[in-house]
Amino acid sequence: MMTKGAMLAIALGIGAAVAAGGAIAHDDVMPANASAATKAAYARHENFKKLGGAFKAINDELRKPQPAKAVLTSNANTIATLAKGLPTWFPRGSGVQARPMSEAKAEIWTDAAGFTAASSNFQTQAAKLSQLAAAGDVDAVKAQTRQTFMACKSCHEKYRQEKKG
Repeated sequence: MMTKGAMLAIALGIGAAVAAGGAIAHDDVMPANASAATKAAYARHENFKKLGGAFKAINDELRKPQPAKAVLTSNANTIATLAKGLPTWFPRGSGVQARPMSEAKAEIWTDAAGFTAASSNFQTQAAKLSQLAAAGDVDAVKAQTRQTFMACKSCHEKYRQEKKG
């Protein structure tokens, strides 16, 4: 069984990788005459950067001897709010055909039921994180941060392709 410290270290490492990887992977600029699908792909990327930033902020705060509950709550609320909107970030046609650097796999659209279930699980975990942060239970936030991140990561495993280079 993993200690809380080991679980937090794993979550921190993954969160940092997501936040850093998203920022490095997409240096392209949206074309001025972008289609609605292309605009959606760029907006989606920005939303994922916000998610990564909120996870990183929580993880950074949890490393402190006395985490600030307001910081945890604010970022947990950001994650929960973004999670609610996540299913709408993938309109049909907004994959690599709309933005070649998109990491969205076709399975998002071909396995819509699976994607809906995965995003619903993420929404549930994010809502729990927000509730625990609002209650001020730092130990519970630590545990739920890992659960929320793992729900996020599980979606990546099936519906996100890693870009080379």
